[in-house]
Amino acid sequence: MQWIIFMLLLFISSMEMLTQNRWKNQASAGLLENCTGCVLCSEDNGCITCHHRLFLLIWRDGIRQYGMCVHTCPPGYFGVRGLEVNRCIKCRSPSCESCFSRDFCMKCKDKFYLYKGQCFRQCPPSTAAQPGTRECQETCEPGPWSEWSACTHESRTCGCKWGVETRVREVPEAAREEGAACPALQETRRCRMKKHCPGGEHRVG
Repeated sequence: MQWIIFMLLLFISSMEMLTQNRWKNQASAGLLENCTGCVLCSEDNGCITCHHRLFLLIWRDGIRQYGMCVHTCPPGYFGVRGLEVNRCIKCRSPSCESCFSRDFCMKCKDKFYLYKGQCFRQCPPSTAAQPGTRECQETCEPGPWSEWSACTHESRTCGCKWGVETRVREVPEAAREEGAACPALQETRRCRMKKHCPGGEHRVG
């Protein structure tokens, strides 16, 4: 009787080991397909730790969180290297295609314009949309025109029939620092000069 019980227990133990080995083989086969570049990998959650040159990208599929190891982070993410793991962090703005940090965008998706690290459908006031770069560029309002300069020709104020005179206007310092696109800051026009110089030729210093 004891011998029969012993054989029965041995049979049950053998079946459990066979079932466990079969499950491990199936799990390993699935993990090898989805765990490329992983150091640690979970059947349910994918990669947990990556090789030191790769980035760990984690995303959600419904309530499930899944990880994989990538060489470069996809659009909408930026890479952060750490001592233990390198991670792909998602840009905070959904309209951002690539970012330097969570809150500073470097390139916006189509139909959006970049301005100071943020994405806008329409450029803010005092800026103009640049379709080629999809950025908002500062515009500026120059100050008033100066008075017209003296009428001169090759630095002379007399002795010729025609010369030119010039006027200028200044740009606010803030607009200059922002690299704003400004309208013309200097104008010239033809002017009549005195044909004869009284008391000799006079040059502008």
